[in-house]
Amino acid sequence: MTAKDIMTRDVITVKAETTIEELGRILAEHRISGAPVVDDDAGLVGIVTENDLIRSNTRLHIPTVVRLFDAIIPLALPGALLDEMKRVAASTVEDICVRDVLTINPDTTVAEIAGIMAEKGFHLLPVVEDGRLAGIVGKVDVVKALR
Repeated sequence: MTAKDIMTRDVITVKAETTIEELGRILAEHRISGAPVVDDDAGLVGIVTENDLIRSNTRLHIPTVVRLFDAIIPLALPGALLDEMKRVAASTVEDICVRDVLTINPDTTVAEIAGIMAEKGFHLLPVVEDGRLAGIVGKVDVVKALR
């Protein structure tokens, strides 16, 4: 069995410009844990999950500083603080989605998919063929295939 045998072909997707509020409504309405982010040509831009949405609604953690010989040293990298500020101020999917997405192809075996999910802790794997989103495999699809 391969990804093409178990994947969901009619995938609920979102665009980068989808608002955070709309994303929440889509996830709840369709009872899904995440969605691929695609461009106008069905090219995969990223993926966004419930966890990303929840993280965007947490409070900003201001890093503490250490004072050493009249110098103030932040305990977080400036880039990390900037990323956290963007996350908290997010208004669109583009602001919270993961862009470096691990994808599979239609011929990836169920055993390989299960291994990736177990090792990486991923629950959704987009299936990409010829540079376009062809489907998605979730952990429930793998469980059904293993019965």
